[in-house]
Order: sequence, then structure tokens, then C-alpha cells
Amino acid sequence: MNLPKLMVAASAAVVCLAVSVSQAQVEVNIGPAPDCPYGYFEYPPYACAPYGYYGPEWFVGGVFVGGGPWFHGPANFRGHVDAHFDSRNGYKGPMPARGERMDPARPLDRMNEFHGSEMHDGHGRVVK
Repeated sequence: MNLPKLMVAASAAVVCLAVSVSQAQVEVNIGPAPDCPYGYFEYPPYACAPYGYYGPEWFVGGVFVGGGPWFHGPANFRGHVDAHFDSRNGYKGPMPARGERMDPARPLDRMNEFHGSEMHDGHGRVVK
């Protein structure tokens, strides 16, 4: 191979490498969302939240739509929570056990006994 062809091939390889490196993305794997029947607290370490912490708007067809880093709901999502059930506020009551399933007699999208005390976005921030 003569020198001009070698230079062109080397230049093409450098350009391809530069393009592939410039398009690389950094990915941080925080692990899967915990398997929680009533959702999880939206702040690290994302422990399971007790029944009644989240309002019905956080559930679709009885399935928790999320909070924290796993939340991919609509932009500007707002949802009620009952802060009395927050362990940061001193709650020490019952929490779901590993592998526990939701009680079909207490549908999550129709919680009559829910009493929201705060409005949160999907990332744990209190919304006024």
C-alpha cells in the first residue's frame, strides 16, 4: 500500500473512532425498582411505602406508576401523599414484607381512607 492510501485509511479510522466516542453516553445503573405492593418512598434508599402513603393518582389500574429515579410519567406530574406515613416523620407502623402482594379488597385507585397532607412531584420534592 502506498503512503497516500495509508494516510486516507488512517484518517478514516480516526474519524470513525471520534464519531463513535462523541456519541457515547454515560449510564448509571441504580438497579431495579423495588418490588413493593403499595409503591416506595421517592427518596433514597427507596424503601417500600405502607398502604395509604400514596394517593390514587399514583396508580393506574392498581399498578404503581412510580416515584424516584424509576418514574417516567408525564411531565409536571403532581400527586398527593400522606406524610404521616413517612418514616422521616417518625412513622414506625406496618410496612409491606418482601414479596407481599396488594390486598384486592383495598383497591389502590379508589382509597376512600386516603388523607393526603402534601403534594409531591415524581422525584420526592414537595410541591406548593
